Amino acid sequence: MFPGGRSATAVSVAGLAEGLEGTSRPGHFDGVATVVARLFNLAGPCRAYFGEKDFQQLAVIRRMVRDLDVPVEIVPHPTVREADGLAMSSRNARLSPEHRADAPRIRRALLAARDLLKSGERSAETIADAARGLLEASPFLKPDYLATVDEETLQPVATIERPAVLAFAGFYGEVRLIDHVRLLP
Repeated sequence: MFPGGRSATAVSVAGLAEGLEGTSRPGHFDGVATVVARLFNLAGPCRAYFGEKDFQQLAVIRRMVRDLDVPVEIVPHPTVREADGLAMSSRNARLSPEHRADAPRIRRALLAARDLLKSGERSAETIADAARGLLEASPFLKPDYLATVDEETLQPVATIERPAVLAFAGFYGEVRLIDHVRLLP
C-alpha cells in the first residue's frame, strides 16, 4: 500500500477511534482509515463490504467516507458465527479446548442483556450487568471491557433511548476476542 515506505499523511477519525478497541490499540484506527482511504483512491470502488463483527471499524469507515465525500457505498455484512454462536475469527483456532468450550458464553451473555432490553429495561447499567454476571462466572475469561455505547457516535449511554451497542472484549489466556450486540429500543 505504501511503495517506498510509510506515508507522512494519515487519516484520523476523531471521536470514533478513541474508545473501546481504540483504548487497547492506540492508533489502530488511524492506520485502518489511512489504508482504506488509499485503497479507495487507488481502486475507485462503487461499494465496499465490511463485517459488522468489527463494528467500531465499520463506524470509522462510514464516518470517513461521509466526512470526506468518498463516492463509495459502505455495505455492512452481518457477523458470521460458529454453530454455537461464537463470532468467527481466526483467533478461535488459538483457543485451548477448555477456552473454546467456554467461549460461547460471550454470545449468550450479550443475548441475555438484549433480552432484558426487550422486556422493557432501559438502564444501560442494568442491561450491562446482566451480561457481566454471566461473563464473570467464567473461570477462564478475563474481560477487557463491556460498554454500552450509542450506535452512531460510540459515546457511552446511560439509558437506551436510540440504537445502541453493547460491546465486549476479553481474553482467554493470550487470545483476545471481541463481540457485540445491537440494542434497539
